[in-house]
Amino acid sequence: MAAPEEKYLSMKHLKSGSRVSLFALGAVLGCAPFAAADDATLYQDTIIVTDNASTLEAEALVAKTPGGADVVPHEDYADRFLVSLRDTLAFSPGVYTQPRFGQEVRISIRGSGLSRGYHMRGLTLLQDGVPINLADDNGDFQELEPIFFDHLEVFRGSNALRYGSGTLGGAINGVTPTGRTAPGVYVRADVGSNDTARLLVSGGMAGGRLDAWGAVSADTSDGDRDHAKRESVRFNGNVGYAVTDRITTRFYASVNQLNQELPGALTETVALNEPKTGNFTGDQGRDIESVRLQNQTTIAFDNSELKLGVFLNDKSLHHPIFQVIEQDTQDRGAFARWDWAGDRWEATIGGEARFGDVDYQRYINNDGASAALAFDADQKAYTRNVYSELRYHATDRLTLIGGGIYANGKREQFEKFNLFSGGATGVKGEKEFNAFSPKLGVLYAATPDIQVYGNLSKSAEFPGYGELAQVAAFVPVEKQTAWTLEAGTRGRKGIAEWDVSVYRSEIDGELLQYTVNADIPASTFNGDQTVHQGVEAGLSLQLNDWLRLRQVYTYSDFRFDDDVQYGDNRLPVVPEHVYRAELRVGTDRLHVAPSVEWVPEGPYADYNNTKQVDGYVLLGATASWSVNDRMDLFLDARNLGGEKAIGDVSAAITATDASAIYYPVERRAVFGGIRARF
Repeated sequence: MAAPEEKYLSMKHLKSGSRVSLFALGAVLGCAPFAAADDATLYQDTIIVTDNASTLEAEALVAKTPGGADVVPHEDYADRFLVSLRDTLAFSPGVYTQPRFGQEVRISIRGSGLSRGYHMRGLTLLQDGVPINLADDNGDFQELEPIFFDHLEVFRGSNALRYGSGTLGGAINGVTPTGRTAPGVYVRADVGSNDTARLLVSGGMAGGRLDAWGAVSADTSDGDRDHAKRESVRFNGNVGYAVTDRITTRFYASVNQLNQELPGALTETVALNEPKTGNFTGDQGRDIESVRLQNQTTIAFDNSELKLGVFLNDKSLHHPIFQVIEQDTQDRGAFARWDWAGDRWEATIGGEARFGDVDYQRYINNDGASAALAFDADQKAYTRNVYSELRYHATDRLTLIGGGIYANGKREQFEKFNLFSGGATGVKGEKEFNAFSPKLGVLYAATPDIQVYGNLSKSAEFPGYGELAQVAAFVPVEKQTAWTLEAGTRGRKGIAEWDVSVYRSEIDGELLQYTVNADIPASTFNGDQTVHQGVEAGLSLQLNDWLRLRQVYTYSDFRFDDDVQYGDNRLPVVPEHVYRAELRVGTDRLHVAPSVEWVPEGPYADYNNTKQVDGYVLLGATASWSVNDRMDLFLDARNLGGEKAIGDVSAAITATDASAIYYPVERRAVFGGIRARF
């Protein structure tokens, strides 16, 4: 694990007072705009002081992106108790992360997977640049352990094209340390409310052409609701070898064992008055055992770089809900990505393919145990794409970008037994999808430290098993497409650093879900025409050497567009306004950071807009003390005011007082711990 105290003196969007231009990052890598020597000196030449090449490379990619993107370093969330991606991405502009329970969190960018009440859709997840989405293009972020990451890269919308993402939301890449970026031994121990405890031990070594890094984490917690106990043991590691001065290869391994009781959704009355309440019916839970292996090989040429990779994922799921779901999944795939830079031209060309098989059974739920067989099927899926992005540096300040991604996918299910159909066998359902999504963008350097950008793009999302293979039958849901227009700016001037984007997406066939019964997975339908538009804003003010104010604000206007049934109603789930702020007082050695999360009005709970939940204000604080060069103590306090409010909802057609679709905000909790380096 990279030490939280490492300082990267390159500019970080919305991060603490660094003073180095983003454009210099590209210059160091040889990929900033090329121009005459005098102008190039003004807009490119800056000394970089850093000891983390992967973070530097990520910052360089952001500097070349004509849209919303940012890098979140480990130091930004080191003082937090890390349960889920919510704890790492809370201050990433435009990323909506809302806890539901335990490690289950709703994650959405620009309304991606808006009404998906489990896992996620509409985002491409990667680890160390290797895609981890399943073959049906859905993702399970619970297998990404944030405590392992050195940093995260967030590319919103079409700005994730260079990672092979053509989705509405974009891509999130979690980057783990290596033996060269994190040598030595790192230990972290956390304890806190609800009988919570976590231990992380990691170690890295490097010598000659070989380096290795590995980490083990274990955690347990009773959760802040009844029937919400969780336990996990995880391993993550990698071994790198420099075959030659130009060829390097790295092998990765990830092993997870996760056990999570599910407390379920509540009625509004219970969620507001008795938020600790959990659902014991059926002993609902979600237990995962998974192994993921991957390799990435990099071949460097004089002015280009080729990355090749393969990956294999084996996963077993035991999931008692309305019935007991048993799934054994095998996914495998490969990818290639080539980056080239000339005098004024740059190009990225790539492709990937993912193939998967699922052995899927459902049983009658007998208090969490499997009783009679209710459903048995084989599922197969693949998703393939090819993509390219071309960048032309018209002047030292102006870059024009064009590109596109072509995707093809197929989903099929062969039912061997279906109790809902009277025990019918031999029923096959399948659906194939194709889409081409172009992109045009412009990036302008107003000053060495300020960028202005804009882009127009199309996105396409194919439904996965969760949308097509519904409870009783295979439903031929159509793909979702959208045109998105985006404009914005990022940079720094004086005490201020900012990242602001405005966007409008016109969506055709949006994949929307609604809850039929609290215990049954949501059903999916294609909306007609919908609009997602909003603002993603981050502003950091370094007021002096010991005082920094960090803020993010998200405005989300998601609605139907003259729909036959719903008119111009607002879409449920995501609130219109979300504001977070943190005031860091102190030095790197000793500081405290009170924080606030403010939702003025909660979201609608249903498509008919008959019920809107109330807003809330959550107060929290973190603190850290560096005892010496090797040891830190930290504290993370949440919901200090004991606020009782609705934090998340599962969309319904029409919400009633009896609708069990609500999840309370996290209750008051305090966590603390120690970090040590040897």
